[in-house]
Amino acid sequence: DFSISGQPGTPLLMNTFGGDTRSRDSCILLLPPACTVQSHKPHFLAVHCQEVGGKNYEASMSHVDSFVKELLSSDAMREYSRARVYLDENYKSQEHFTALGSFYFIHESLKNIHQFDFKAKKFKKVVGKETYSETLESTPSLEKEKFPQDYFPECKWSRKGFIRTRWALADCAFDLVNIHLFHDASNLVAWEKSPSVYSGTRQKALGYALDRITDQRHEKLPYFVFGDFNFRLDSKQVIESLCSTAAMQTVRAADTNEVDKLIFRESDNDRKVVLQLEKKLFNYVYQDVFRENNGTSLLQYDKELSVFKDRLHELEISFPPSYPYSEDSSQGKQYMNTRCPAWCDRILLSPSARELVLKPENEEKSIVYDNIGPNVCMGDHKPVFLSFRITAGAGKPNANKHKCCVVQ
Repeated sequence: DFSISGQPGTPLLMNTFGGDTRSRDSCILLLPPACTVQSHKPHFLAVHCQEVGGKNYEASMSHVDSFVKELLSSDAMREYSRARVYLDENYKSQEHFTALGSFYFIHESLKNIHQFDFKAKKFKKVVGKETYSETLESTPSLEKEKFPQDYFPECKWSRKGFIRTRWALADCAFDLVNIHLFHDASNLVAWEKSPSVYSGTRQKALGYALDRITDQRHEKLPYFVFGDFNFRLDSKQVIESLCSTAAMQTVRAADTNEVDKLIFRESDNDRKVVLQLEKKLFNYVYQDVFRENNGTSLLQYDKELSVFKDRLHELEISFPPSYPYSEDSSQGKQYMNTRCPAWCDRILLSPSARELVLKPENEEKSIVYDNIGPNVCMGDHKPVFLSFRITAGAGKPNANKHKCCVVQ
């Protein structure tokens, strides 16, 4: 169990830049348990977490600091001589709290790595291990922002936002953005139209974040955005497909006459119920469709990224939907019947970042985009990772144009 809160269920995203310094390569990856780190042996490891402290953060936040200390001193991380940990733990600040956590580990063999100071507007060499929490707003090595409250008014206190850090290694400079977008509050509302109202809210928030990290305050760099985007399948279209031969029954609340439940029954087969849909219930009986062939047949309904096709790129998805998994430790592959399974957790690249992700001709597995612990319970989200190598100086064409790789 790799849990930020001391409880099972905290989703983790890890993105690792590592490689063979003797050949002057570096690599990028995203993953959680120690076995994944040992398998890929990254030289730069970036882990993006959402909901630090867990869902019951007021009671669980006290576990976070001891967890971080144990992680930093663990045998699995003993070769990572430098680290930067950023934890938004200040849940008493309604105005700023995002519950985001960003972890960055640098292998002892990586000699030359710098991090950007946004206040001083220059890169500084990374030395030692440092942890920052509470008032991240005043920490110069990151930019943190919470999305405006009116983006998601039905949630009284949203924790959604993003954290940005900037790095330089192997003569390349780039931004890493930890992001958490808005969820679907009701399956019934998501079903009402295509695309859903929640899809539009996520689009607005993601556009806000991209505009913010590419504005004129700093040089524009390649960027990697990874975290919980809460992207969902187009509910109306996927349900119509899954229940194409079923008849729909509408159940209304007696007091308000509002739709309380939708029941889809097969026209034959003794009118078997195939789907029950409520605000927080998505009970589909043929759940294997989301696991077979990694759910590939449903990718056609994963449309939310298409709006950003000129600004964000993604490697081919070859893993099942990352959410919502059962939190029962004995059911690592089982989905909960709360939401339609979807690829919520993603790693996205700007066009210039995609150019850094080089695939050597003789190394078919030099780039890996996959999930972690496919058969193991890791909470309601299954973490995903991206591992790749970057060649020294790969970003220099942009560097010459934008002076982005000049370390001061």
